[in-house]
Amino acid sequence: MPLETPAAVVSELASRGYNAEREAVTLLAGAPDPERALERAVEAVPDNAVVVSTDHVRSVLQNGAQSAGSEERGPTPARTGEDPEQNPYVSTGTNTAKSVEVGGGVAVETEGGRGRQADPSRRDLAVAGDVTGQSTGTGEYRDFVATFRDRYERLSGQLRGRVNHRPAEAIAEMPGNSDAAIVGMVSDVRSTKSGHWLVELEDTTGTFPCLVMKDRDIAGLVEELLYDEVIAVEGTLADDGGVLFVDAIHFPDVPRTHSPSTADRHVRAALVSDVHVGSQEFVADAWERFADWLHTPEAAAVEYLLLCGDMVEGVGVYPGQDEELSVVDIYDQYEAFSEHLKSVPGDMEIVMIPGNHDAVRLAEPQPGFDEELRSIMSAHDARVVSNPATVTLEGVSILMYHGVSLDEVIAELPEEKASYDDPHRAMFQLLKKRHVAPQYGGHVRLAPEERDWLVIEEVPDVFHAGHVHKLGYGQYHGVLTINSGCWQAQTAFQESVNIDPDIGYAPIVDLDTLELTIRKFA
Repeated sequence: MPLETPAAVVSELASRGYNAEREAVTLLAGAPDPERALERAVEAVPDNAVVVSTDHVRSVLQNGAQSAGSEERGPTPARTGEDPEQNPYVSTGTNTAKSVEVGGGVAVETEGGRGRQADPSRRDLAVAGDVTGQSTGTGEYRDFVATFRDRYERLSGQLRGRVNHRPAEAIAEMPGNSDAAIVGMVSDVRSTKSGHWLVELEDTTGTFPCLVMKDRDIAGLVEELLYDEVIAVEGTLADDGGVLFVDAIHFPDVPRTHSPSTADRHVRAALVSDVHVGSQEFVADAWERFADWLHTPEAAAVEYLLLCGDMVEGVGVYPGQDEELSVVDIYDQYEAFSEHLKSVPGDMEIVMIPGNHDAVRLAEPQPGFDEELRSIMSAHDARVVSNPATVTLEGVSILMYHGVSLDEVIAELPEEKASYDDPHRAMFQLLKKRHVAPQYGGHVRLAPEERDWLVIEEVPDVFHAGHVHKLGYGQYHGVLTINSGCWQAQTAFQESVNIDPDIGYAPIVDLDTLELTIRKFA
């Protein structure tokens, strides 16, 4: 086969059952005769090796050049304009992975994998909403004002077309018994002595009280309200004009007419989260079974792996955590995670975001990992983006959010609206509110920015989260919603707070149909 591009080298090595380092692939693709260079490299690989190293390829190319009487050649640079994302590490494998000791710097060895014939050149991956490198907040008061003003402007823009709204100060000047509508941010919700609900809405001009009568059908919607979310209400002013009697409540929501996009070829993505390497309860054997399966012909169409936060267990995250760690140093935890990541086929595109156990700032949005951690987790040249971020795979947009705000939603809303047993229902609420963390001041720490990066401005085709260690999935107005469970058995701390985790599940999404398959490896 012609081997003019690194992608072709990737496929050819994969078909022969070998891993390769990224620079090794570049050297082979840039050789004067790539096909002959690859043949010589494969012939000279030691019997017990499955990783074609850069040093090995250099040695083969140097020896070949000397035997042909030509001058010694140095490393071949990448071609001008070459996309490094089309030149990933290569790896293959089949049913059985042989473990190596953590920290050895050697890829987990696998054999076979000839069922995987992925063509990286056909892939299309784009990222939007990545705050990494774009954080501007200084933590001053004006930054928080800017964040909430941006939230209000963007979410109110989604509501203004549905109601004939007026600013709060204008409504205050209207005569009693007038019909009125307001778009505002929920600043207070309280019950009156008669059992009715008084909701105060705030816009950029002031606040206005809105009364929801307890016997109205919409009274149940008040139980779904969270502080700081943006809604619209319609109704009639009281005789004195001092309060608005509410007839209708509107959320930004996902339009019921939403029609998700799909890929134009059969390709699949694996969505997982909460690996928690470094915990004594990390289920390494389940992870290796998952990685082994990815090497089989059955998983040949799984070309993308999306990791939704908490790669490691972290240090000092909760009381007594040090007693539950198998790896006590945070950098060693990431080294261990990287070794487990090497078990995954290297011809897959990998995208990862951080979570609250990871070594990044806790305040959301969380930028992607810093350069030091990226260098540790360099296996397969994974794409690292912020939490949250929207990843578009071959036309299918996937909103990735780790999910700390789900604790808030589940704590504040009635059980039938949001619970740990059905985490996707709590995610439905975030879609309804078009914001991944609407309430400020509770579980979620907010990093003030000029822009509110947590607004769900564009409706995703898939919404993927984790954090709560429970498996849940469903459809909300055409959006496939998935909480992917975890890879950590119950810890003593989790038992103390009644968390019974769902372990070792891998949701697999067919991007051409958005059909979902759940595979269990624990």
